[in-house]
Amino acid sequence: MSDVKKIATRESYGKALKEMGAKIPNLVVLDADLAGSTKTAVFRDAFPERHFNCGIAEGNMMSIAAGLAAAGNIVFASSFAMFAVCRAYEQIRNSVAYSQLNVKIAATHAGISVGEDGASHQCLEDIALMRTIPGMTVMCPADDVEGRWAVKAAIEHEGPVYIRFGRAAVPVVFEEGHQFEIGKGAILREGKDVTIIANGLCVASAMEAAQMLEKDGIDAEVINMCTVKPLDDELVVRSASKTGKVVTVEEHSIVGGLGGAVAECLSEKCPTRLCRIGIRDRFGESASAAVLLHYFELDGEGVYRQVRDFVRK
Repeated sequence: MSDVKKIATRESYGKALKEMGAKIPNLVVLDADLAGSTKTAVFRDAFPERHFNCGIAEGNMMSIAAGLAAAGNIVFASSFAMFAVCRAYEQIRNSVAYSQLNVKIAATHAGISVGEDGASHQCLEDIALMRTIPGMTVMCPADDVEGRWAVKAAIEHEGPVYIRFGRAAVPVVFEEGHQFEIGKGAILREGKDVTIIANGLCVASAMEAAQMLEKDGIDAEVINMCTVKPLDDELVVRSASKTGKVVTVEEHSIVGGLGGAVAECLSEKCPTRLCRIGIRDRFGESASAAVLLHYFELDGEGVYRQVRDFVRK
């Protein structure tokens, strides 16, 4: 997919903030001394009076976000996923979510595609942690187009939202006219033999794998599932009922993330053979994003092999 346009979803986040900031005067952005990396600097440069650097103190930042939201603002709070979620979990739970405040946590540099920063910075637990918080909406956009739509949808949504963005440039999957709605998945490719449900950068890998599977006579249906919570149960059940086999693909631990959400849905509503592809109960490692995605079998080739073997069992 070398000829496909690639943009990091963190870049999409910065662009969307600036665009929406011009339209919404009570949109406020907080950062934890990482504005250049999270791309909130794009908003800061346009609206310096509405951007606050809270320093390397994510817990405090979330409490400030809660206070600003309680005063009637729409607040985005950003840092790397490892610190925005893991370091500030108590404040997110008790200060933001417990009061159902209008705080949008936009975490960048999630997953193994953080690359050379290594396991200490490669957050593989964030979606699982955010899913367990009552009332929290959780999204993981696939590309630049969906990333910008996710920001707009989060602003329109009343209540706390978690959006996961990445460091690495990823293929643009969607056209500008892509219709986005919180809680709704999208079928990107119709198929009858197996359902592949993916989000984030793994959507491009799933599409690439589906093309390779076709050469083996395996007709794969590919679903983009940006919203992990609330999950589009109806779409999951409908596709599973048709294919009889489901695979989830995510740049996250297979415990509690997209795979966990789909497993819960299927076990209750449509018992189906399931294979979860992701990080299998371990930490990441230090290498380039491309090397790590290949090593953990989350690139197109790796997803292809795992789905092929699952279908042939």
